[in-house]
Amino acid sequence: MAPAKSIKAGPRDERGVLATRIIEVARASFAEHGKAGTSIRSVARGADVDPALVYHYFGTKDTLLDVCTTPPPEFLESVAITWSTSREELGASLVANLLKFWNNDSFSPILRAILLIAAHDEATRAKLRFVVEHALMGPGLVELDAAERATRASLVASQLMGLALMRYVWKIEPISSMTHDDVIANVGPNVQRFIDEPVIVSRPRQSRRA
Repeated sequence: MAPAKSIKAGPRDERGVLATRIIEVARASFAEHGKAGTSIRSVARGADVDPALVYHYFGTKDTLLDVCTTPPPEFLESVAITWSTSREELGASLVANLLKFWNNDSFSPILRAILLIAAHDEATRAKLRFVVEHALMGPGLVELDAAERATRASLVASQLMGLALMRYVWKIEPISSMTHDDVIANVGPNVQRFIDEPVIVSRPRQSRRA
């Protein structure tokens, strides 16, 4: 996954404040209205800046979308570190790590927006797919063949993303108000099962020769 393009230079303090405000407004708009329903002008209006400034910092709407849907480096680094947990505690650790970030006000709006935007934007779905295949599965299962690794990755991700949607986006009870310990106790074993126990591996079909 190519890193998001950097924001163009400007006065550091002012640039940081204004760029953050623009990103927050754009992220909320992309999540609610999709790419087609979001314009540079509407973002500028919501951030109370001139549209020219948005173009100056980000160049295009595609670049702005890319910035808005790039997972926080701290989140990806934390997932990678979690995979160094002992194998028998890995499921619970992955769930605990997800809860930590979704309960952090600095990160939860970003993660929520990424999930919502991915629902109706193919480029964001592709980015999310890359994260699932190359980050959520971690180094702990590199010994597996590609098909089994991909299958387990998608099953682990189904538990983690499903949990995030149910608890934090849709706020479905009672899982929305469960304690962290109860969530880990209930969901952790399912994640662990997809790491350790036998699964039905989905393999690409071999094309038949004529």
